[in-house]
Amino acid sequence: MAWQIGLPGLGDATIDRLRKMRRGKPSRPFYKEKGVLKGKKGSRGCLEGIMIALLGKLRSCFVLPRGARAFPLATGYRAWGFPEGFKTSEMDLDLQCQEFEASKWKELVESMKQHKTIRLDDCGLGISHCEDLSVVLTTNQELTELNLSNNELGDAGVDALCKGLLNPNCKLQKLRLRNCNLTKACCEKLRSVVSKSSLTELHLGDNSLGSSGGKALCQGLVDPNCQLESLQLQFCDLTKENIEALCSVLCVKSSLQMLNLSNNKLGDEAVKNLCQALVKGSSNLESLQLESCEITRASCEDLSTFLSNTPSLKELCIGDNDIGDAGLAILCQGVQNPNCKVEKLWLWECNITPGGCKELATVIGTKETLKDMSLLGNPVKNEGVDFLCEGLKNPATKLQSLWLRDCGLTEACCKSLSSALSVNVVLKELQLGGNSIRDAGVIEICNGIRSSKCNLESLWVGMSSVTAVCCDALAKLIVEKPSLRELDVSYSQIGDEGVLKLCEAVKDPNCNLKYLILYDTYWTSEADKVKVKELGKVRTDFQVVT
Repeated sequence: MAWQIGLPGLGDATIDRLRKMRRGKPSRPFYKEKGVLKGKKGSRGCLEGIMIALLGKLRSCFVLPRGARAFPLATGYRAWGFPEGFKTSEMDLDLQCQEFEASKWKELVESMKQHKTIRLDDCGLGISHCEDLSVVLTTNQELTELNLSNNELGDAGVDALCKGLLNPNCKLQKLRLRNCNLTKACCEKLRSVVSKSSLTELHLGDNSLGSSGGKALCQGLVDPNCQLESLQLQFCDLTKENIEALCSVLCVKSSLQMLNLSNNKLGDEAVKNLCQALVKGSSNLESLQLESCEITRASCEDLSTFLSNTPSLKELCIGDNDIGDAGLAILCQGVQNPNCKVEKLWLWECNITPGGCKELATVIGTKETLKDMSLLGNPVKNEGVDFLCEGLKNPATKLQSLWLRDCGLTEACCKSLSSALSVNVVLKELQLGGNSIRDAGVIEICNGIRSSKCNLESLWVGMSSVTAVCCDALAKLIVEKPSLRELDVSYSQIGDEGVLKLCEAVKDPNCNLKYLILYDTYWTSEADKVKVKELGKVRTDFQVVT
């Protein structure tokens, strides 16, 4: 069991949702937004930085760091009062947004020789730190995960790190170097690291590796000793030439389970070649991410064939590619093939219209493996939702999460949604933010959710032009719906009146709500007093996120 200390009240599942709340899609990491997660440094720097991101910056950032946790330095272990027999090797060392004085760093390095997991995300590390970490890698054979993302390590830092990584004593399995200012120059050394049989996960996203850097990595992948299962190369300035080299690997390498090539200018030809290589090589891939790769309808035939011939695939993410309704129709043929077992289909901003939703309705209603779908940012409109609801009403549907943020919806579609929700027993999460469904729409949706058949756990209606008018219906829902765990009413004008109504409902003993998310939903100090002080006394298991 790994001992962890985290932000109180915020579970991993909710943090995951908060990461993508604004857009609901992978995007350029939020740490590249100016001023984000650069809070005061020092003993509380990590928590302060995370709270800045959680509470104040989500309008302009899309992704929160994984596992927002902070841990004491080596000298503080006793102060935490760990139980008798506790071993530091059982604890994940997770320090984010810190800068270390020389003496503290020296103490920390000593403690690292006992940990299995070390995460030093955005800690101002450089070459000298990498030299110390290289020693840790050679002396700590229990270390299996190292995350140094968002540090300006540069090629020289990685070169120093590789001395430890290539040591026979190093048994590292997971290496994350996202956004570390790396170039093609370090890829020759990393090529040898990739060839180590112990390494199963490599994250190099947001580094300008370029075409030659990508080719060098592929040479490591083709090594018989390579057992890599997860490779993330998003935002790496890769081109179609890299895909040619990667295809040679995929034809003979079956260990790879997760491949992320998002946000590289690949184009249709490269994606076609990639899919053909995956099919030819009897791929065991479980997750393929090709978001923002400049692909169109022309790639969908090969993607469809890939889906039909790869029963291992559980996740396909092709958001921000203009495949349109015609491409979607071709893709759906592959999804509906009995051999396809896909569970997550991410189609945000793919220029899907109501016509495409008619195809998706059939998929939603009949594909029993499909659990998660995002249509964020598509011009679905009310007509498209009407089609989708027909799929949701099908008793065979197994869809658990549906994202319809920023889809041009109004209150006119909410009657169909309400009807579908009233008979659907499997949907757990519904994202409707960024649509003008207004108070009338929210009230209509609440009516459907209150059905005894509905088991919805998470409802997001932020940025939907709602006011305090709909809060009576939401408050009633909070009390009467035991399955509901999360409610987002962010960026709305509910004011004191709405906030107080929701807080009163939360105090009801029948309420099971865990998180009430109210970003940019303003109220006075009097309402804040009720919200914070009274709720804290009544519901210790509840969190207002503001």
